[in-house]
Amino acid sequence: MTGDRPVLTMTGISKSFPGVRALHDVDFRLFPGEVHALMGENGAGKSTLIKVLTGVYGTDAGAVTLAGDQVSFSGPMQAAAAGVSTVYQEVNLCTNLSVAENIFIGREPRRLGAVRWGEMRRRARQLLARLDLALDVGAQLGTYSLAVQQMVAIARAIDVQARVLILDEPTSSLDAGEVAQLFRIMRQLRDDGIAILFVTHFLDQVYDIADRITVLRNGSLVGEYRTEELPQFSLVEKMIGQELDVLEGLDVQQQRATVASDKAPLVDAAELGRRGAVAPFSLRIHAGEVVGLAGLLGSGRTEVARLLFGADRADHGQVLVDGGRAPLRTPIQAIGRGIGFCSENRRAEGIVPELSVRENMILAMQAARGWLRPIPRRRQDELVQKYVEALSIRPANPELPVRNLSGGNQQKVLLARWLITEPRLLILDEPTRGIDVGAKAEIQKLVVQLSDGGMAVLFISAELEEVLRLSHRVAVMRDREMVAQLDNDSSLDADRVMRTIASGTPREEVNR
Repeated sequence: MTGDRPVLTMTGISKSFPGVRALHDVDFRLFPGEVHALMGENGAGKSTLIKVLTGVYGTDAGAVTLAGDQVSFSGPMQAAAAGVSTVYQEVNLCTNLSVAENIFIGREPRRLGAVRWGEMRRRARQLLARLDLALDVGAQLGTYSLAVQQMVAIARAIDVQARVLILDEPTSSLDAGEVAQLFRIMRQLRDDGIAILFVTHFLDQVYDIADRITVLRNGSLVGEYRTEELPQFSLVEKMIGQELDVLEGLDVQQQRATVASDKAPLVDAAELGRRGAVAPFSLRIHAGEVVGLAGLLGSGRTEVARLLFGADRADHGQVLVDGGRAPLRTPIQAIGRGIGFCSENRRAEGIVPELSVRENMILAMQAARGWLRPIPRRRQDELVQKYVEALSIRPANPELPVRNLSGGNQQKVLLARWLITEPRLLILDEPTRGIDVGAKAEIQKLVVQLSDGGMAVLFISAELEEVLRLSHRVAVMRDREMVAQLDNDSSLDADRVMRTIASGTPREEVNR
């Protein structure tokens, strides 16, 4: 760090929304000439803290001091004018405009009201040269890669004399080479005395670039640490709020019978991947097998599920179903191959609130048949009644709007939607998140029954004890890479899985 005094101090920051305490008495310091990683799982309060700093939200309590002066910004534009600039994960620029226009938009050099285009392009080239970038500043921004667009966004941010640069998940869509280029620029800016607040889910990147780390959990400050004094293993403990030696004592029921792996797999993904989403991975799933997917939030678990369901299109590798190549470019193709997917975001990607329980249940089956072949109402009623009873959905009125049901019962409706299609592989992404203990136990019991009946299940959960209780094998994700696949035998416990998440495992062990 180049300065002994912080350029930015946030003291006692609290912020609540209706029914949610997002931040509680949080302190944060940022020094000139440092990269400071802000860490925590989703929902820890990182984004809220940044929005409080940049004036998107007001505070319920606390104070913000910038360069010794107490400040309270009315919005990001005022924050940027004071030297606090933010570059978000989604580049907020105009791809149809030139590089130079994007850098100076709203601040174009003018004479007598007319834009001085030559001057703007010259200054743009000078600014990019500071970042060791040689671009055609007259070319449309959209002709360049996402990584270059990120660099242009950073160039715009530092041109307004930024003292504090906030990078919110800037590497989420970049490959290794592009990350290295970004880090080179970050180090250069740090050496120039700029204070950088860096938000990421990638643990390895934190230890590659950050000088200090602040950890938030559930809206509260856990602590501030020098990076070299906080091992990755300890960082994971502080993020999740459990010490790993405590996890050893969990009463986990590892009673799943081993599924014969000498038989041909039902689904065989070979080096499947998507640039910027998840590194190529190989995964075999057998009939009657539950494969658990473990990892921190943001580690790539959902990205794996979406590739296998065709919700996202892979740009690398292939999938075999029953030994035959199966292009899964769309969910319809996946459904046709007997694959179902319950998304973790049941409100945005699951239930249709305005439709009834019955209409929500038959959506997937109707989509598989095609909308020109409607399911007869009598058949709908038979199927819906069967699963309302089988899953104990309450209230047991299929004509109620699904929005009127509790979260647990909405989750059961989504399960019923896919069970009606009689899938051979059911992908469950956080199926028990946010539901009560009774509904959670019923869903866990159902997963066991389905696999005992021959259905393959890919089970994703942030709760390790739940993954271990249900799975025959556990695939471990870290920094959007599948780093290990562990048999759920007597030697596997939560501590070993957490150590794998924290430290990683050589890729060679993944495809063994």
